[in-house]
Amino acid sequence: MTDAFPRGRFVWYDLATSDPVAAQRFYTQLIGWTTKEGTADDQPYTEWVNGETHIGGVMQLADEAKKAGAPPHWLAYVTVPSVDETLRQAEGLGAKQLMGPMDIPTVGRIAVLQDPQGAVFAVYTPSGDAPGHDGEPAIGEFSWHELSTSDYAAAFDFYSALFGWVKTEAMDMGPAGTYQMYGRLPGRSLGGMSNKPADQPGPPASWLYYVTVPDVHAKIDQVKQLGGQVLNGPMDVPGGDIVAQCMDPQGAAFAMHSLKPSA
Repeated sequence: MTDAFPRGRFVWYDLATSDPVAAQRFYTQLIGWTTKEGTADDQPYTEWVNGETHIGGVMQLADEAKKAGAPPHWLAYVTVPSVDETLRQAEGLGAKQLMGPMDIPTVGRIAVLQDPQGAVFAVYTPSGDAPGHDGEPAIGEFSWHELSTSDYAAAFDFYSALFGWVKTEAMDMGPAGTYQMYGRLPGRSLGGMSNKPADQPGPPASWLYYVTVPDVHAKIDQVKQLGGQVLNGPMDVPGGDIVAQCMDPQGAAFAMHSLKPSA
């Protein structure tokens, strides 16, 4: 792996769900993705395609995950030069190995981990060029990666050590505490981290991924018409962009993001 390898970049997004066919129907209509049969080790797997770019996939939520209480969920993959070395480092930092490491022919090597506070993520060393790109996300690509956790400061230290992420901006949210933004490079944020409010339902720590749409306001009614729920928003965020947090019909959380409307 060369020095140009993009360590710490979000590059792939999988949806594990109770009904892959229904999930495909929901997201293709809402976001505009298409689908293509993909590659998986031992189960049916369908890839999400945004224009001509493959960005992730959808699969059946595994029985062992259901038994462990896992709901339908999105899982993001972050690039690392070596999955095995990253796994050893992560475990030394207090993380837990959930799956792998394992090789996927023609794709690369992956592992799924749980960070010290309980949030689940995946690491990926591609067999060829790393997918994804830096710079502004296109419509239909994931643009923001948000961690709600029990100790955002400790979580940042963990991910910074693992992926080389750096602090970018921080926002004082008053009684809700600090919203710490982070990125691969100074000045360009990939997402934010904050402490989860005590009265907020759900697991103690989890990731939420925002997909870029042309107009969040125009998508809200469609989310409901397609059987999903709007959990929060739409709302303006600093800088003028608009976001909304939602849940698909099978119960997987996701969010939408649109850029500041032009004057």
